Amino acid sequence: MSLGAALAAYVAPGRPSWSSIVGHWSLDPLFALIVLVGALYLVGVRRLAARGRRWSTARSASFASGLVVLLVATQSGFAQYDRTLFSFHVVQHVLLGMVGPLLLVLGAPITLALQAAHRPTQERLLHVLHSRPVAALTHPAVVWVLFGGTLVVLYFTGLYELSLRNDVVHAAVHVHFVVVGFLFMAYVVGIDPLARSLGYGARLLYVLVLLPFHAFLGVALLGSDRLLAPAWSAQVVRAWGPSPLDDQRLGAGILWAAGELVGVAALAIVLYQWMRHEERVAARLDRRLDAGAEPVAVPH
Repeated sequence: MSLGAALAAYVAPGRPSWSSIVGHWSLDPLFALIVLVGALYLVGVRRLAARGRRWSTARSASFASGLVVLLVATQSGFAQYDRTLFSFHVVQHVLLGMVGPLLLVLGAPITLALQAAHRPTQERLLHVLHSRPVAALTHPAVVWVLFGGTLVVLYFTGLYELSLRNDVVHAAVHVHFVVVGFLFMAYVVGIDPLARSLGYGARLLYVLVLLPFHAFLGVALLGSDRLLAPAWSAQVVRAWGPSPLDDQRLGAGILWAAGELVGVAALAIVLYQWMRHEERVAARLDRRLDAGAEPVAVPH
């Protein structure tokens, strides 16, 4: 290896193990952001409690679990391998872009913020949420394209390799995963008030149409003999693990499988909510009939 190549080399950490993943934590600015979000959520819960109102424990637990997922993905020893192995990067992406956001959305943070805030703050929050720029950026179609197209842009342009070399871009990609994943899951779960809302059938279709994207991308990467970041891979120095191409194919399989599993989980949540909604509608109609009133049509 030449002197120039040696200076440019990226020396990988040792072979992954439970001790290296669980016992090695390296905090960066994203840690402070995650902790701040958790603190604000806790303040909201306590403010409601001070008013004699109880916030759902299940929602709090879900939100806290989502924050833990983000911390593990970005701050634990797991994160030190995301520039070394593509398979670890993919698992990190699944945690940041799908699993974490789904848990955060189930915590209903926007609803909590609106209920816990004072009246002037509520009005400002609603004004921002329904402003034209925010409504345009968070339109269901825009969010769908961003969620489905992010990986295509990341892996089939030079952005992925740039994110491996540049810490700022690396962190920005992580934040993008979380924000876009949160918005997508917010439309799927439908708890928090957004500028637009989707009916249950539309939410099912919203997920179903997107599921083939991960399958398509996974198949494309599985069948490819081309490395996504060849120059970076040539600089990584490690004497363990699979070859870069074998690792890339492993990551492609993980992306395919995990995308399908999270998609099925999201579909199950929507179906469960839809069934509960129909049960409540049926119960209201039964009460009206028992009271001798004429049944009225209830919108879905």
